[in-house]
Amino acid sequence: MASILQRTPKASKGIAALVCALLLAGCATAPHQPSPRVPELRLFDSPSAEVRWREQLAHLKSADVLMLGEQHDAAEHHEWEAQTVRELAARGRLAAVVLEMADAGTSTRGLAATASETQVRELLSWNDEGWPWKSYGPVVMAAVRADVPVIGGNLPLGKMRATMQETRFDTHLNAEAMQIQMDAIKIGHCDLLPESRLLPMARIQLARDESMANAVQSAVKPGKTVLLIAGHGHVRRSVGVAQWLAPSLTVRAAIAQTGEVNDALKNEADMFIITPAVPPKDHCAELRQHFKR
Repeated sequence: MASILQRTPKASKGIAALVCALLLAGCATAPHQPSPRVPELRLFDSPSAEVRWREQLAHLKSADVLMLGEQHDAAEHHEWEAQTVRELAARGRLAAVVLEMADAGTSTRGLAATASETQVRELLSWNDEGWPWKSYGPVVMAAVRADVPVIGGNLPLGKMRATMQETRFDTHLNAEAMQIQMDAIKIGHCDLLPESRLLPMARIQLARDESMANAVQSAVKPGKTVLLIAGHGHVRRSVGVAQWLAPSLTVRAAIAQTGEVNDALKNEADMFIITPAVPPKDHCAELRQHFKR
């Protein structure tokens, strides 16, 4: 898992430190015993696993929105996402791909399917330092080649400081869901963040969810599916993007996990995708060093 220090321009490292938890909360979490109540599929274990995922997509044919929650540093999750884009496009079901990895206001709408990767990256104002193109390029280009628009959904960094003061976010979620967000930010910052900053940081997380939901909503087409790709913290049913979407939409979520499903997420998706575990990394050590600097 890469920290937000690798996901924001160098000139904005001050705000980047404050929003570190937002990506940590959407990435790796400690493994627990998986819940038997939600279907699980272990991809990359056998050739038949990919076939089973395609079968699952067929069952989701009525979804207006399909949200895929990833762990940002898991290569298999990006492969899974690219497979999903290709499969939905081949079925003529894909209305658009909305990305956490590109800012709201950017889009490939109107771009030819033969466009170069350079053209695509320019239109999406792609930040390779934060979101390595080698990881996300295949996902993006699979949509472009299928003549499907790719739309940025994330809250631009320049709006985050003002968002910290927006009290309208404080009552959007119920008390339990808001506490989940606050706890995720506290844990994601390795208990280094002052208590006074937790609520402002939670507002940013909600604003990012709202921004992605707006991008999704703008791309909805009858009879087709909008695909959202984001960290799994944004895909959680009780606290994420779904809480900002119109109730009339049929929304489905699949969350990818490395190794095993985190028990805290057991009721947050319609399906879990299990991929091989990734080597452990001490992200708190990185964050402590940043705070010292």
